[in-house]
Amino acid sequence: MIRSEILKDIAPILKDQLIVCNIGIPSQELHAIMDQPSNFYMLGTMGLASSIGLGLALAQPKTVIAIDGDGSVLTNLGTLPTIGNNCPPNYILMIIDNGSYGSTGDQPTYTGRKTDLAGMARAAGCDNVVEVRDVDTGKALQAAIDAQVGTVMIVKCDSGNAKMPVITMDPVVIRDRFMKAVAS
Repeated sequence: MIRSEILKDIAPILKDQLIVCNIGIPSQELHAIMDQPSNFYMLGTMGLASSIGLGLALAQPKTVIAIDGDGSVLTNLGTLPTIGNNCPPNYILMIIDNGSYGSTGDQPTYTGRKTDLAGMARAAGCDNVVEVRDVDTGKALQAAIDAQVGTVMIVKCDSGNAKMPVITMDPVVIRDRFMKAVAS
């Protein structure tokens, strides 16, 4: 499975959850598959979905799911020890690891070679790290939501992007409707 197929598969689980989604094509795919006010699309900040999601989870009680990529997490490795030392029970970081920088042309990342994100997350202090194959994502995500235990999920999948339209929604509109969803 590629990332867009995973997102289609888990869309019913993501419905009405607070989602912070990785920059570029992942946000475009999520927007095309299941746009909702409680989705916050990153439009210009690679590597920060995990950090913004953590801050949001610490600031309010609703479950927050940050959908990130291996390339973005490798860009902001400081996020893992920050999560490991401050992870609230309502936070799930789901790293879709396709071994590539998908939004810039599928150049390979080091997770496709020797780098182990699950091992890095554990070493950074993350207590609940789950590594799954693409087809098991929905089951693992629902279990993490139900358990209410801060979780880092590494979802191993194939590289590749679905052809999706660019998000034309104004960033201010995205922000405002997301803030209303958080407050509701």
